[in-house]
Amino acid sequence: MITAPDLIPALKDYHVFDWASVAKVAEFEPRVRSANPVEEEQQRLKPVISVEKTPVRPLVDPKGALEPLYAALFATERKEPGAITRILHYGDSPTTADLITADVRSLFQKDFGDAGHGFALVAKPWAWYAHRGLEIKGSGWKIEPANTAELKDGLYGLGAVSFRGGAGAQSRIVLKDPTHSEVEVSFLSQPGGGSFGVFADENPLEIVETESPVVTPSFKKLKLPDGAREVRIANITGRVRLYGLRFGKDAAGVEYNSLGVNGAYISILARMVDEQHWAEQLQHHRPNLVIINYGTNESVYAKFVDTAFERELLRTIGRVKKAVPQAAILIMSPMDRGQKMEDGSIGTVPALSRLVAIEQRVAAEQGCAFFNTFEAMGGPGTMGRWYQTEPRLVCADFIHPMPNGARIVGNLLYKSLQEGYRRHKLRIAQEKFATIKGSNPTPAN
Repeated sequence: MITAPDLIPALKDYHVFDWASVAKVAEFEPRVRSANPVEEEQQRLKPVISVEKTPVRPLVDPKGALEPLYAALFATERKEPGAITRILHYGDSPTTADLITADVRSLFQKDFGDAGHGFALVAKPWAWYAHRGLEIKGSGWKIEPANTAELKDGLYGLGAVSFRGGAGAQSRIVLKDPTHSEVEVSFLSQPGGGSFGVFADENPLEIVETESPVVTPSFKKLKLPDGAREVRIANITGRVRLYGLRFGKDAAGVEYNSLGVNGAYISILARMVDEQHWAEQLQHHRPNLVIINYGTNESVYAKFVDTAFERELLRTIGRVKKAVPQAAILIMSPMDRGQKMEDGSIGTVPALSRLVAIEQRVAAEQGCAFFNTFEAMGGPGTMGRWYQTEPRLVCADFIHPMPNGARIVGNLLYKSLQEGYRRHKLRIAQEKFATIKGSNPTPAN
């Protein structure tokens, strides 16, 4: 059973044993005895790392790049009709599991209202793909993430993953929250396209035709019956190409979309997705904020960081600005990435600090906001400290956070955005007060 994923291609995403780790067992080194073992163990078991005690790290936004987001949140908070604040968060592997993003979504929706779960892929491209609040199952699809696709046409939808299927392909998404009022399926209309059925709790909603004289992204919004718990895609005829399902509510609130691709790096948005196709996806979803959160996978390739990363980041920012000029853009740096040092300690990969500096400089030059995740979580060596705590806050690869670690990062981001929004509201109040005062001058004695 252990060797099955290595021998059967269909099980490649279900590895339970890393053969390369066998050799590392011989490298095990016992912990060096400390002069103060009791104090050291207390610190390890009860580190001063908590959401409540972590200070707010201000966003770098000298030009007010986040004003479109704050204006949308202000309308949402006042429950104005149709006031939905939409956020797209692009990232790498932690985002594929809805880590960090699920916590930010929950905090936004608690404070501003729940406009629905947002976008999720049709099925699981990776065994660990997950969205908090959804149970996602699918079968029979040819799944192609943009960074590993055989069909390199750039037409991968909002989430940069394409699903091609025929008769027998199906998907089933179970909703933990039964108060969603609508589902929108995104797909590709094309010559020779087939059809697919959409069902809610086994009740047919509609048969959707994908035949079209031209190749174009399409969207089908359908009303969900009250209390719907399950949405299913089935009864496919011919060949279809789907991207995802967006779940929404008929209420003011926040829709926070988690858009992660495993192994992703900045070039996935700069080059691998077709510019016009992606622009049409962005325009349809009308985001108030686009978060560009890459750098972890790039950080171990120093030459790429020093010679190509800035160019690719600029290209990505340019694409977003061109497609949705009304949206705010936030460049979010990667978390710390740890590696084993020669002395046995867990340090930070050398190129990470340079990459973060590039992101901050480019953000300033391009009029984007910047959030320094790396410094906010503790800077160099943080993953080493997180790994030594119990329970651990990061996996043994010193890259991927455990749920509690992701919660810390999510809260750091949210608290910083909330602080920016608080300042925005204060400025509005001050301007309003100044206007009132100016129109009612104090009478002379």
